[in-house]
Amino acid sequence: MRPHLSARGRIALALAAALTGSAALAVNAYATPDASDGKKAAAPAAAAPSGLNGPYLYLGWGNPPNAADLMKETGLTQLTMAFILSDGGCSPAWDGSRPLEGGQDAQTIKAVQDAGGDITPSIGGWSGSKLGEVCSNAQDLAGAYQKVIDAYGLKSIDVDIESTEVENPEVRQRVIDALKIVKEKNSGIKVYLTFGTTPQGPNANGKDLIQKGADAGLDVDGWTVMPFDFGDGTTDLAAATKSAVDGLAKTVGEAYGISTDEAYGKVGFSSMNGKTDVEGESVSPSDFQEMVDYAKERGLARASFWSVNRDRPCDGGGADSCSGVDQQPWEFSKILAGYTG
Repeated sequence: MRPHLSARGRIALALAAALTGSAALAVNAYATPDASDGKKAAAPAAAAPSGLNGPYLYLGWGNPPNAADLMKETGLTQLTMAFILSDGGCSPAWDGSRPLEGGQDAQTIKAVQDAGGDITPSIGGWSGSKLGEVCSNAQDLAGAYQKVIDAYGLKSIDVDIESTEVENPEVRQRVIDALKIVKEKNSGIKVYLTFGTTPQGPNANGKDLIQKGADAGLDVDGWTVMPFDFGDGTTDLAAATKSAVDGLAKTVGEAYGISTDEAYGKVGFSSMNGKTDVEGESVSPSDFQEMVDYAKERGLARASFWSVNRDRPCDGGGADSCSGVDQQPWEFSKILAGYTG
């Protein structure tokens, strides 16, 4: 999702050394898919869609809401928490500096779990030092992911692969191989990969990432695109989200040798609520409702948005703490709570 900021699209605030900001979704200019060499991995099991519907919560800025209170008020049972980065070496830390245990992030996760909810940590983002680049091999990278899983007894992780991490083919392969190890060592764990897109679907980097996953036999539970921050004049983000996910499903289906209809159960999207990082782009509550209705119709594996920090109308706030569009408090969260796959 960029905090990264703007992941998932997210607000294009850079993660400063003081860690007051996080990534934004990468502006995406995608290319035509490369032809497959005909090699197909074994098709992933066509399990029912997971219905992952956790919007992004970021504790690094923007007056983040109390997670347990938000769940109670909106009906959400899941949250995606951002962002896990490198602590300077091949070891994970929130925003690269806050510890996995004993800090505000761990306290928030415990509160969500105690309230009967669940969290999915987002590893990566647009800014900061990414584990996929710092860890020198797939085994060490998998070990870093494992530390996050073990710290909270997780059922799922999200790797938000953006910027230089997704642009490097060696790193793309490393992330795929590490997730394969994670899947093999953690029975039932769900893994999600989140990356930028064009309105027509993944660009060359995204297509290669998917093909690498297929070639490795990696069963990704939700290939997730961030359909915003296009910068090409696109203004109807509801329509662009549908076409981007249609293109994603086609790419995943071709890579894994399954039908496009089956592939919809393995893909999803993470939008951005309200004004995006690009002038003229915005997502209204009605736009987002249209996206969620589409997710239900297609049986998508995931629907999300960046971020709950922004899920309220503006009253003198900034882009990190409000959406910039006409809405009721927590309106996007309530719409997403109605999505169960």
